[in-house]
Amino acid sequence: MDATWIWVAFNVFVLGMLALDLGVFHRHAHAVSVKEATWWSVVWIGLALVFNAGIYFYWEQVWPESTYTNSEAALAFLTGYLIEKSLSVDNVFVFVLIFSSFAVPPAYQHRVLFWGVLGALILRGIMIAAGAALLAQFHWIIWIFGAFLIFTGIRMVTTGGHEADPTQHGVVKLLRRIIPVTDGYDGQNFFVKRNGILLATPLLAVLLVVEISDLIFAVDSIPAIFAVTQDPFIVYTSNVFAILGLRSLYFVMAGAMGSVRYLKPALAFILTFVGIKMLFPDATKYLLGTKMSIPVEWSLGVIVTTLVVAVLASWLANRRDAARGAQA
Repeated sequence: MDATWIWVAFNVFVLGMLALDLGVFHRHAHAVSVKEATWWSVVWIGLALVFNAGIYFYWEQVWPESTYTNSEAALAFLTGYLIEKSLSVDNVFVFVLIFSSFAVPPAYQHRVLFWGVLGALILRGIMIAAGAALLAQFHWIIWIFGAFLIFTGIRMVTTGGHEADPTQHGVVKLLRRIIPVTDGYDGQNFFVKRNGILLATPLLAVLLVVEISDLIFAVDSIPAIFAVTQDPFIVYTSNVFAILGLRSLYFVMAGAMGSVRYLKPALAFILTFVGIKMLFPDATKYLLGTKMSIPVEWSLGVIVTTLVVAVLASWLANRRDAARGAQA
């Protein structure tokens, strides 16, 4: 089978699923519930596992020139998928920061993430095609982004963490130098036309920030998968399936944590930790002469532990307040 048709068929499948997602299930703007997001998470994970099974049974028939056996290719895909899925947890909390900073209504968040994911797929494809050499040229961006996350995490605790008016956000002010921007959101539109003039809305600025954040995280995650396998099809498909499930993962976590009173300090700590994790390898190389990194499993452990502590502390505080209210 011609390899070109395999690439085309896979991307047609992905675009078809995205069209079904936006055109049918999310045609009208609405706040995504935890239940809905959970079902979509199950769908995306299930599709990834079915695809992994297809690799296990048919890889050698489809890619006879590959040096991988069926089982080796399947294991490489699964490992790459799990790595990208684990690293995407960081993205989720940055999305929380972005939407909070721009005060994006819940009903519009899915549309931003949908187009953000579509853009991410294109950018990831370009970066994977270019290879690790291109990524190395932009490694310095990690320093800026890591420092920004640390600064934002501290600022979230000390000053409240977000601006209520999205039109006063620095990115919106920067966008105004390129194109006129409306004074507020206009539904889930990125552009509107008023008096014959095309205007952008603050939602376009949110989308741009989401795209930039994903591009920066790709500088960290794609080399991690290249360390597992250099097969471009496996690297690309494992990335794609992990990214496709990113939106539903965000809504599951964001919705489940919506009633946690200690979410803000927990989120501030997580953002600071993510920033430190991004800077850690270069800092250790500069200070100790040896490049060290924080393992993915450690990162997940810190994030999960922080969330569990925040949830338990919130539950205990709510229970204490309820008891005091009953006594009063």
